[in-house]
Amino acid sequence: MADKIILTDTSILIDYFRKTDKDNSVLISLFDRGFDFTISAITHYEIYSGTTGNQVEFWKSLLQRTKVLGLDEIVAQTAVDINKELKRKRKQIEIADLFIAATAVANNLPFATLNRKHFDRIDNLNVVE
Repeated sequence: MADKIILTDTSILIDYFRKTDKDNSVLISLFDRGFDFTISAITHYEIYSGTTGNQVEFWKSLLQRTKVLGLDEIVAQTAVDINKELKRKRKQIEIADLFIAATAVANNLPFATLNRKHFDRIDNLNVVE
């Protein structure tokens, strides 16, 4: 049983979906390292908005017991604070990524992504290799 929770980005779930050999996915490597995962409401939206009819059952099966962390006032304010800093540095990121990162920071969770280019810009985001 996993003893650590990690917030996973949409890219981690897409990687798992696309891999023929699921054991070679980043998601499985996170499980092997003792992590269980949660997702943000934005990731939930991104997954289901990009899903075709024949993929719905796969995603339902994978995510049926996954906790989805919502957007609340704390996450929103965290996103404001992160965005101010990124704007000051002239390194802003897409709003969806901003809210996903803010969810991890606000909930004090490590974060897993395959999109390091954007997320590495956020100083107080604990991105797990």
